[in-house]
Amino acid sequence: MALTFLGIESSCDDTAAAVVREDGEILASVVAGQAMLHADFGGVVPEIAARAHAERLDLAVEQALAEARVGLGDLDAIAVTA
Repeated sequence: MALTFLGIESSCDDTAAAVVREDGEILASVVAGQAMLHADFGGVVPEIAARAHAERLDLAVEQALAEARVGLGDLDAIAVTA
């Protein structure tokens, strides 16, 4: 069976989580955008972005896992931005 990965992205102004297989199959992809939070400032405000990531990350991961119909125990690895 193909390996299954959870990918988490939170490097700028969107919080995202995806579940993918090693063969490239995307089982789920969830993006929680922040454009509306930063619109009045003309660009990304790091403190606002960081707070929004903290508020949305667990929800994005939970939704991606649910959409992919997998649990944490079904994952072979987790990849995150740093």
